[in-house]
Amino acid sequence: MLGEYPISGRRAVDISESVERAVGSGELSPGQLLPPMRELAERLGVNPNTVAAAYRTLRERGVIETAGRRGSRVRPAPATTGRNRIRVDVPEGVRDVASGNPDPVLLPPLAAAFAAAAAEGDHAPVLYGEDPVEPELARLARAGFDADGVPDGPLAVASGALDGVERVLVAHLRPGDTVAVEDPGWGRTLDLVPALGLRTVPVGVDDEGPRADDVRRALQAGARALIVTSRAQNPTGAAVSATRAQALRSVVREHPETLLIEDDHGHGIVDVPLHPLAGATRHWAFVRSAAKAYGPDLRLALLTGDDVTVDRVRGRQRLGPGWVSRLMQRALVRLWADAAVDTRAVAAAYGRRRNALIGALGRRGVAAHGRSGMNVWVPVPDETGAVARLLHAGWAVAPGARFRMGSPPGVRVTVSTLAGQEAEALADAIASALGPGPARSYV
Repeated sequence: MLGEYPISGRRAVDISESVERAVGSGELSPGQLLPPMRELAERLGVNPNTVAAAYRTLRERGVIETAGRRGSRVRPAPATTGRNRIRVDVPEGVRDVASGNPDPVLLPPLAAAFAAAAAEGDHAPVLYGEDPVEPELARLARAGFDADGVPDGPLAVASGALDGVERVLVAHLRPGDTVAVEDPGWGRTLDLVPALGLRTVPVGVDDEGPRADDVRRALQAGARALIVTSRAQNPTGAAVSATRAQALRSVVREHPETLLIEDDHGHGIVDVPLHPLAGATRHWAFVRSAAKAYGPDLRLALLTGDDVTVDRVRGRQRLGPGWVSRLMQRALVRLWADAAVDTRAVAAAYGRRRNALIGALGRRGVAAHGRSGMNVWVPVPDETGAVARLLHAGWAVAPGARFRMGSPPGVRVTVSTLAGQEAEALADAIASALGPGPARSYV
């Protein structure tokens, strides 16, 4: 230990690891100032270059940030802590509307699809060196992309949407580069970017998607990449409208070297049309996950993009896992071929539940957002107090801090399993929770 700083070690790797351990345990908190490099070197009895190397490693891992003469600080949301720690523990008897999970009743049975895929594998096993993409899956995926106006491009299969996003970022960016991200946005994306040693710049979101002026400012300030959620944005339910898509395409065309990544988060569970931005820049990727419609454990996402991007993704994939299980790919083909998910029915079910809650809140004078998907975003003046009061009233909602950088506080309500008159009861509880009262810690 080093006085007030829990930092130790003689080698750069030991020093950086001790800082990461301290951040992970909470001994070093977000925003805390680290000692100047020369001062730390003197206290540890090492060369200043050793400390400089340790700090450089920590910056590349997204643990700390350096602002010139103002010194180095623990990042406000370091990758070692993770936003999943900002959560509500749901006691027995409390209704959980915080999880972000789909309704299990609306998920298709998987047994027959996997049995058919396994039988096909017994007949024609997939061996090393074969195509990493199931041909029939590629055909069906391409047909779907064509129908939605996604430009033609080669195809890759990733282990879920976030895996695809990570692979695309790594294919083009280097530590220190800046990525424009939605705020509020998907908490795991907000953690992933700094974990890769990249910097984040927030872009505001409304019901129609990222705000074009915010995107313009971020790109003008040097952001090298932009991540956009097309539909069912998590946590706000935003969906990129035709008008907003036109404005965003205009902005990104002014910066043709921007890496554009689109996450079609709501594929299979929404009834709003897709308005893709893909193709507006030189390098782009469009990711479509099967998780929300077919089940979170079906870790499979389809990825298309420009030739260079997809070639880099597939090349790096070959050096790691090689490919995503063709057995799983064949099962998804069977699910698609059998129309195992009635997209319109699923979208309508989630839409009724969203609208029921938003309408009930509106009648109580509470504004809420949820244009698509399975979540509703409720702005609140006191996030901690609202979450605590709702928990006391028997409802567990997700703290907005999991999804925010600089945007105002709010709570996310997952409506996927909300039934009958629950919307009215929950709206009553939310309206009451927004009133005056003591704040409590929910962490």
